[in-house]
Amino acid sequence: MVTLEHYLILSALLFCVGIFGLLTRRNAVGVLMSIELMFNSANINFIAFSKFITPEALTGQIFAIFVITIAAAEATVGLAIVVLMYRNFNAVNVDKINFMKW
Repeated sequence: MVTLEHYLILSALLFCVGIFGLLTRRNAVGVLMSIELMFNSANINFIAFSKFITPEALTGQIFAIFVITIAAAEATVGLAIVVLMYRNFNAVNVDKINFMKW
């Protein structure tokens, strides 16, 4: 039997992996992937709490769909910035992001 604690532990592990990747990656694509991991861990929490607190309502699933939509928009804007960084500097290193300030 899978309980709420199992879902919360999985979500916490995914969130920690996302934070670790966000703090240690220098590649912009890796940073975006880490942010996606953190969004997915929040989705697991939404759906798990929805299942165990109000199983007849779909509130957690609806919030997860909104988060997936926002994550898709974030990935689109982030990848556009990465492409512009690569065109201008021939690198996708986040250390060079301060050159875009002008």
